[in-house]
Amino acid sequence: MLLVIVVFLAGVLTILSPRILPVLPFVFARSDQKFLSSGLPLLIGMAATFAGIATLAAVGGAWAVRVNQYGRVLALVLLTAFAATLLSRRLSDALSRPLVALGNRMMPATADGVPQSGLLASLTLGVATGLLWAPCAGPILGLVLTGAAISGPNAHTTALLFAYAAGAATSLGIAILAGGRVFAALKRSLGAGEWVRRGLGIAVLLGVLAIALGWDTTILARLSLSGTNRIEAGLLKKVSGEAQASDKTALLADAGAPRLMVEGEMPSLGGATSWLNSPALTPEGLRGKVVLVDFWTYSCINCLRTLPYVKAWYAKYRDHGLVILGVHSPEFAFEKDPANVQRAVSDLGVQYPVALDDDYAIWRAFDNHYWPADYLIDAQGRIRGHHFGEGDYDQTEHELRELLMAAGDTHLPPAGTPVANGTGIEAASDAAHDQSQETYVGYRRAEGFASPGGLVHDDAHDYSLPASLEQNTWALVGRWSDDREKATLDASPGRIVYRFLARDLHLVLGPGIAAKPVRFRVLLDGKSPGASHGVDTDADGNGVVTDQRLYQLIRQSGDIGEHVFSIEFLDDGVQAYAFTFG
Repeated sequence: MLLVIVVFLAGVLTILSPRILPVLPFVFARSDQKFLSSGLPLLIGMAATFAGIATLAAVGGAWAVRVNQYGRVLALVLLTAFAATLLSRRLSDALSRPLVALGNRMMPATADGVPQSGLLASLTLGVATGLLWAPCAGPILGLVLTGAAISGPNAHTTALLFAYAAGAATSLGIAILAGGRVFAALKRSLGAGEWVRRGLGIAVLLGVLAIALGWDTTILARLSLSGTNRIEAGLLKKVSGEAQASDKTALLADAGAPRLMVEGEMPSLGGATSWLNSPALTPEGLRGKVVLVDFWTYSCINCLRTLPYVKAWYAKYRDHGLVILGVHSPEFAFEKDPANVQRAVSDLGVQYPVALDDDYAIWRAFDNHYWPADYLIDAQGRIRGHHFGEGDYDQTEHELRELLMAAGDTHLPPAGTPVANGTGIEAASDAAHDQSQETYVGYRRAEGFASPGGLVHDDAHDYSLPASLEQNTWALVGRWSDDREKATLDASPGRIVYRFLARDLHLVLGPGIAAKPVRFRVLLDGKSPGASHGVDTDADGNGVVTDQRLYQLIRQSGDIGEHVFSIEFLDDGVQAYAFTFG
């Protein structure tokens, strides 16, 4: 009973949410009618439709969501016709005859042009409003729907959904009664009936526009998360000590969790060229499990900095139904070598399955465009969320927990994934000082190159330093051959110089075709880096290129500022691909 009261109060709070704003004009447009014959039937139709759609969405899956989308379109058309009857007779006549006739039958007008009450008209308008209101869910409703998805349709779930709808209808009913008195006062004191009617028509049209443009589920949804969600989360904490154990676990585990929309079915994994740490996996074989698909490549610094969190989630939740699938989609040609990827997977401590996506078949199947990119798959094999790039780790874990609970595990370990900010390549970037961007050395994507004469394509050339280097420009020194992907040192010694501003400087390097080690020395403003050396150099700046991978060459200590970086290669054959920073 206590849980029903909590859900009812959450429904009452709905009127405070910015997401409900586009729906309010449809409700207020009936506020000057008799409440029992107009306002009340509208609220009943709205609440019943909302509860029905919510129930179908909870137990019926993606098809119910798609059906509701068609209902929303119909509702928008209907309410646009309603707005036309409010604005003017001429505008109504400009619409097609069938639409006008439908609007007039459902909303017959009084002598002054204001739609009059009618049980059928009010109920129909309420149904239309309920179709539009269905996505306006706060965190408590999201938890109710999650519980419904777990347990299936039952009387308890239906009671909770109707309690939420009744709470919302109660607050809206009070608003209608108050609004009716305000509008009546305006008419008496100002003779403003015509302008009130037109103002309501404009408000309805603005509401239709907001919903048609998706603002109710995007811009206004983000505003809602910072407002009513906090109130609802506080409400949960107030009653958590008195809730029954079964309900308490479900409510407190993810208070304030966003509802995850269905983005489509998990596509085929059949395009993988080979698999590491696992036999080949299929979407069908993964049904019943929650899956995190992580697109990465082992020389990508952004992927490497995300990796500690992905590994931590795997260790924490793999015994609770989570499968993590790394899809290795290479950026450079050397990342297509299975031996290179196998060595990287071992060195990085990746224990979960990795699909080698050398032909980008899985990449294209997901319509992916980013490294790293994470896609969340529920136990029914549906994509329920995605995250691109670094960051948002708490939110990603929050959504993973929501999907694991929906799959039936209500005994998850405590939330929170502490990851040590170590000194290695996987440490988080220093965004406050990072003013240098990823820079490619191969001419296809090269920017900021400053050596006199520019890059010579696909041929050996003797390069030299310019008179000066501006921030985020670089130069080659010595005899190099530059192709679309990389620069190769043809004769030692040779140098690369870069003026940068960031805490960390990395360079993707390889020992070349001969695969022999290449010695190098790094300088910072012409001096040994000392305490500002990276993990792949010592304090004197010395290091060796042995594998094709990303090398951390500088990690500044103390005050971080702009510097001139120089790396001199003492052996020929080295291949340089891209600078990254952090």
